Amino acid sequence: MATLEQLGGIDMANLDQIWGYDIAAGGVTPGDRGLFCGGHDNSNYLNVIQYITISTTGNAQDFGDLTQARRLAGGTSNGTNDRGVICGGNTGSYSNVIDYITISTTGNAQDFGDMLFASEGRGACSNRINDRGIIGGGIDNSTATNRIDYITISAAGNASDFGDLTEIRTWVAATDNSIYDRGVFGGGLSGTAKDFIDYITISTTGNATDFGDLTVARGYLSATSNTYNQRGVFGGGYTGSVRVNVIDYITISTTGNALSFGELTVTRNALQATSNGINNRGVFGGGTTGSYVDVIDYITILSPSNATDFGDLLSICYSPAAASNA
Repeated sequence: MATLEQLGGIDMANLDQIWGYDIAAGGVTPGDRGLFCGGHDNSNYLNVIQYITISTTGNAQDFGDLTQARRLAGGTSNGTNDRGVICGGNTGSYSNVIDYITISTTGNAQDFGDMLFASEGRGACSNRINDRGIIGGGIDNSTATNRIDYITISAAGNASDFGDLTEIRTWVAATDNSIYDRGVFGGGLSGTAKDFIDYITISTTGNATDFGDLTVARGYLSATSNTYNQRGVFGGGYTGSVRVNVIDYITISTTGNALSFGELTVTRNALQATSNGINNRGVFGGGTTGSYVDVIDYITILSPSNATDFGDLLSICYSPAAASNA
């Protein structure tokens, strides 16, 4: 569990509000459940939701089912408030469906509402307990878009317009620094692979601003962060001609170009990532090397190095969505 010193910049008098429980009463470890949702197994679109305990290596277990079998959806959550949302994707045609789940309680997803347009390949992030989810980029009717939607994660309903990314692109990755209110979108494809990183202030609608560049231009990549500790990581992807095993990192609160972090255990794209937040473990699941894989890798987000094997998904899985309750 993180020390209070790791929570620098947070109002210590209000930690119970930040975590959603009473520290004085003993509390619990911040959210440690990761989910991988949907995907494709080379024969079928998948509706399966799988879970792992991020701090403990091992294979994924069955959680329940999405309302639709689909791949290339976006996933995020309101952190320790425990609601995950899975947005859009491809069921064989583009979907605008948003599902929600209670991450700490196994069971099937329920309908939340609709995105502004049916699409796949969108990046999703949030400001966690502050309850706003963001979904950006993607492809709509075979045309890449720069549109950004937002939702209030605790309140089911349709998405609203937030603004635009700096550039049109799909198969983009997104992450955030939680209550510090910044979301970042990295990479994507639109004709060619992109190295752009954009940022937004999640609580304030408006267009994205340039942040810097990835170390390698690519789409079909994944992203996660250690939330309050301010480090975002981008892993894997496709340059338009080759797959990469690259992991790079940024400091989310400080604009600038990404730096090299290390490598995945397997070179692949169409993977997804999540983390246990300030407890500093990121996990990357699924994807394709040219053949679909069931691999889960992990990293320590504050310690640049190569990824390590974590375990396996329930089956080979191309482009699941991912979220956690951290």
